[in-house]
Amino acid sequence: MEVTSNIYHGDSKEVLKQIPSDSVDLIVTSPPYADQRKNTYGGIHTDQYVKWFLPISEQLLRVLKPSGTFILNIKEKVANGERSTYVMELILEMRKQGWLWTEEFIWHKKNCYPGKWPNRFRDAWERLLQFNKNRKFNMYQEEVMVPMGEWATSRLKKLSETDKTRDNSKVGSGFGKNISNWLNRDKAYPTNVLHLATECNNKNHSATFPEELPEWFLKLFTHEYDTVLDPFMGSGTSLIVANRMKRHSIGIDNVHEYCEMAKEKLKPIELYLFEPKAKYEKAKPKRRSTVR
Repeated sequence: MEVTSNIYHGDSKEVLKQIPSDSVDLIVTSPPYADQRKNTYGGIHTDQYVKWFLPISEQLLRVLKPSGTFILNIKEKVANGERSTYVMELILEMRKQGWLWTEEFIWHKKNCYPGKWPNRFRDAWERLLQFNKNRKFNMYQEEVMVPMGEWATSRLKKLSETDKTRDNSKVGSGFGKNISNWLNRDKAYPTNVLHLATECNNKNHSATFPEELPEWFLKLFTHEYDTVLDPFMGSGTSLIVANRMKRHSIGIDNVHEYCEMAKEKLKPIELYLFEPKAKYEKAKPKRRSTVR
């Protein structure tokens, strides 16, 4: 099957209207933050941010499949020594719009730049908000499992009788665990904190995703030949990762240079049709273009 990457230059609010309803499996994006990226995106004031974004999220709600997921990378700014509340306001308004705020992931930036401020410490994390249309959605948790870790060697070496049954919390929280369930396992499910370095290489864009970020969410929420959308694609990192992972992708950006940059970076995936060698020893694999 051919893997396609479609890039559109224009305003997301308008371009999204061209995309069919219920056609996208995963939306992963990082829109311009309030009062930032003024040189490229003009900047949106905190007081206007929710009003600006809601028509876009309305279209995203329409194009996302009922089984799909929307991952929104966003972070409040600091002005006059105080955190803005526009992200929290946006979450509340999107819930009124019909979105379910299912989860919040934290992106821990392992290489955040040192600094000193009079009333706070350096920012080392960003939000990754998960929204869905339905409570049941596609999620492939086994694809992002992680090694059990060294703790398992000592903790599981000698189990008590309590460890072999469901041990309910002593504080009355209702939570319980059975430690013996993790015997003979080499992998566990991850936490909702992603420890990833920021993108340090010059990619001619002011806020580039590290490729590991969209890659992790593509593994978690999509299969091959699903469709991934980034309505603020910038230099096209999400599309490049989707292309490499054999997912169809759609990218939108209102900066023409970024659209051209993304097209240049997208390389054709070579798809091979494997046949029995005994019968087709001289057959050559066909190549198909992935960029439209």
